[in-house]
Amino acid sequence: MSNLFTDFFRRQILLWVLVPLVVLAGSQIQQNPGPGGTERLVAVGDIHGDLDALVAILRQAGVIEAQHHWIGRNVTLVQTGDYLDRGPKSRAVMDLLMTLEEQAPKNGGRAFILLGNHEMLNLVGDPSYLVAEDFASFTDNDSPMRQAAAYQSYREYRMQRAEALKRPQPQSTPGMEKRWKRSHPLGLVERREAFGPEGKYGRWLRERPTIAQVDRVIFLHGGISPSLAGLKVKEINERVRHEINRFDAYKLYLLDQRLILPFFSLEEMRTAVQEELKARKTEVSQKSTAATKEMKSYEPSEQEKKHLKILENFLEQPNNWLSFHPDGPLWFRGFALWPEAEGAQQIPRLLEGLEASRFVVAHTVQDDGRIRTRFSAKVLLIDTGMLSRYFHGGRASALEIQNDMITAIYMDRRTVLKTN
Repeated sequence: MSNLFTDFFRRQILLWVLVPLVVLAGSQIQQNPGPGGTERLVAVGDIHGDLDALVAILRQAGVIEAQHHWIGRNVTLVQTGDYLDRGPKSRAVMDLLMTLEEQAPKNGGRAFILLGNHEMLNLVGDPSYLVAEDFASFTDNDSPMRQAAAYQSYREYRMQRAEALKRPQPQSTPGMEKRWKRSHPLGLVERREAFGPEGKYGRWLRERPTIAQVDRVIFLHGGISPSLAGLKVKEINERVRHEINRFDAYKLYLLDQRLILPFFSLEEMRTAVQEELKARKTEVSQKSTAATKEMKSYEPSEQEKKHLKILENFLEQPNNWLSFHPDGPLWFRGFALWPEAEGAQQIPRLLEGLEASRFVVAHTVQDDGRIRTRFSAKVLLIDTGMLSRYFHGGRASALEIQNDMITAIYMDRRTVLKTN
C-alpha cells in the first residue's frame, strides 16, 4: 500500500516539475490584465475560510448576485491572498474564487486571485492554522478506508526506516494507532492529495501569482521591503514560483528515497530528513575513522555527497526563501507598521521602481476593522479581520477604486477615503 501512495504522488510531482509553462502563462495573465483599463477596481483582503462574509461583501460591492454568479460588468476583482486557514469553509471559498475567475471574463469583468502566506503554508504542508472543518470538507464514504491504508503504510514505513537506521523494530499498539489517527484525522490524506501538484487545489494554487499590477496599482499580500526595491513584478512572481517548484522537486526526491510518505506534514518531513542526515553523517564519520586507523583515506562517493547536500538544502528551506522570509512579499508588515517618517521616505521610491502610483496590501489586521490609508493614500491597508469570530472587532470589507476615487465598502455603509 505504501508503494501505491508513493508512486501516485511521485507522478503528481513529476508532472508538475515538467510542465512549468502552465504556471508561467497564468502569471502573465495576472501581471498584464489586458488593454483598455477598467472602470472599477474592487479588492478584498484576508478571508480565512469565512465564505458567508465573502459572499455578503461581494454582493454589497455589486460583484455577484444572490446565486453567487458574477454580475460586475467593467469590474476587476483582486483578492490579495489568505483565503485559507482559521475559518470553517476554506474549501468552499476556493471553489467560489475559482468559479469567479472563470465567470468574470465571460460577463464583462476580470478576477485575479493572489497568494498569501497561508496559501504558501498549505503548499508545503504546514498544518499550524488548520481547523477540523478543513479536513471534514474532504471526507466521503471511503475516508475510513483511506485512513486505515495510510496508517498501514505508516507502520511499514516505520519498520523500513528502523532497519535503514539500524534501530530496533518499533512495536505497534492499539493506543499508538488511536493517537496516530487523532493527529491524522479523516480527510487529511484526501486534502494533502488535493493540494499536491496535480490535485485540484494544488494545481490552481501553483498558478496564482504573488503580486499583480492593474493599471498603476500594485496588489500583493504583505508588502515590498526596501531590500527588494530592485525587483520587478515579474521577477518576484518568478522567484516565488521557482521556490514552490523547488520544494516539489525536493519532496519528489525524498519520496523516491523512501524517506517520507506522501501525506507527511512539513514537520514530519523535516524530522525524517534530520534523522537520515544524522545517520548518514555518522556513517561517513565512522568510515573515515576506520580508514584512518588503517592509514588510508576515505572520500564519500559523488552520490553520497549529493544525497547529503539535498538533505541539508531541504532543512535550510523554506525559511531562507523569499516566499517565507519576514521581509518577503507575503510576510512583510512595514507598510502597516512603519512610522510615518520612514514610510514617507520609502514608499515613493518603491512605487517609482515599480512604475506604480499606489499599493494595496492586506496581511495585517486593522485594529478598528476599517480599511486604512497611509502615506497620502499611496498605501491602502485592506485586511479588516473578515473572520470576525477569530478577529475581535473584525468585519467584512471591500476596497473600491474608480476614477481615482477610493471608497471603503462595508455591510452597513460606504466611506469615501480619497477623492480627486
